[in-house]
Formats: sequence, C-alpha cells, structure tokens
Amino acid sequence: MKLTILTSFMLVPLTALATNNQGAIDALSLQGTLTQGALIHGHILADSQLSLDGAMVKIHNSGAFVIGFGRDSKLSHQLKYTTADGKQYNYAVKLTARDYKIQRVNGISKKISQPSSASIKRARLDSKQVGAARREWSDNTYFNQSFIWPVTGPISGVYGSQRFYNGKPSRPHFGVDIARTTGTVVVAPADGIVRLFVPDMFYSGGTLIIDHGMGVSSTFLHLSAGLVKAGDRVIQGQPVAKIGSSGRATGSHLDWRMNWLRQRVDPQLLVPEMVK
Repeated sequence: MKLTILTSFMLVPLTALATNNQGAIDALSLQGTLTQGALIHGHILADSQLSLDGAMVKIHNSGAFVIGFGRDSKLSHQLKYTTADGKQYNYAVKLTARDYKIQRVNGISKKISQPSSASIKRARLDSKQVGAARREWSDNTYFNQSFIWPVTGPISGVYGSQRFYNGKPSRPHFGVDIARTTGTVVVAPADGIVRLFVPDMFYSGGTLIIDHGMGVSSTFLHLSAGLVKAGDRVIQGQPVAKIGSSGRATGSHLDWRMNWLRQRVDPQLLVPEMVK
C-alpha cells in the first residue's frame, strides 16, 4: 500500500523528499483538507515515530494520529516518518491559502468594547480555566468519527473572519456561528468527555468543552445552559447544552470552536453541508 492523502475537496499527494525505497512508506496515510485551519486525521504503523516540523506527534496504539494547522499557518510543512528499524523519510506537506471575511459590528456599548480592569482580570482567569481544560490529555480516538453539526440554522459568522467593533479591529474569529433562539438544544458533534462547563465567563458566557481525544476538542460559547458536567462521557448526537446570548454576544447564537492542542482549526471542514 502506498502513501495516500484523502481530502474533502481534492486529492493532493505529499512530496517525498527522501530517495529511499518507496515501499517503506506503507501504512502512512492522511485524510482531510490540506488548507489553513485544517484538522488532518492520519494512520501509521503503531511502532513507528512521526514528527511535524520537528515536534513529535503522538500516535495511538492503533496507529491513529491527528495534526492541525491554524488560521495563519505557513503553507509549507514537513513530516518526518521513522520506521521501527530506524529508517527516516521526509515529506513536504503543502497547504492552500485561504481568504478570510472582514465583518464590521457597530453600536457595541462601551461596557463591552472597553471592559474594566476588573473584567479583564476575570477574563484572564477564565482563559486559564479554558487552557487547563484543553490541556487534559486522553488517548481516545473519537475525532475519527464523521462529525455532525451540533445545531443547524443560519450561519452568521465563519472561521478566520476578523471583526471590527465600533471601527476597532478585534482578534480574528476562530469558530463558526450558528444563529438560533435562546434555549435551542445543542448536541455533541462527536463522542467525547466533558472537560469544562462554566455558565458565566466574561467574554464567552456559558462555556462548554468536549475532549474528542489526542488533543482535539470542541468548545461551545454563549450558552444559556449546560446539560452535562465535567467528567461526563457523551455520545454523538446527545444533548449537551442550550443556545444563549451570554457573555460578549450581540445576539442569540452558538459559537462552535475546535482545537488541536494550541492550534485553532475550522469546524466547518469536518462536517457535511448543513441540511436545515
């Protein structure tokens, strides 16, 4: 079996930089969309080693692994595959660049657009909680499921867009926003373990994090209620929360975000076209 790359929109081969016998790359495969913001699933012989740009990639005992690329990721990366007998092979991974939308939101109150020092301090504590939850490691491979939409409805914000609040640029948006009324039920997009639910974070309001394994997590923001608690095991399609407009939100919606470790990836690349 030769090295294969399956993508959602295109078939893109890796460029092999090694000149060794190509038979040694058997059982190394990647599946996903080779673009900025992508989460890529892979499989390799379990007794092998793999690194991405010099950083070791953890491999499940089944041979499954996952890697991710952020919004502004560089377009050229290198995978190093080391076989059990010590042979090494390098592969160039080429990503496509993306164009991101610019959105302008006016009429934001000073209380929201210019938070007090106390609010900023609170937000920093919130951020520490979120960071700790995302760092909890599990060797589950729930991320290999075909993800489903946690809720359906009009998409009011997309990954990578940058918003200007009252004319001032904010950080880029790292999730997909789905507009629905307060109280609409949110379901788990894949199996996982709940790592965090806090009902009232300063910026994100009701915040829920589900661990899908090996550094992959879903985060849901601006919730009006949580239906699960930290430590709960959830299955795909299970109700986990309710939509709201808590925190720094201009209306009722779900903000769904995904991470691989510290890389913020695009949830929309993992789900089929929405059927409303």
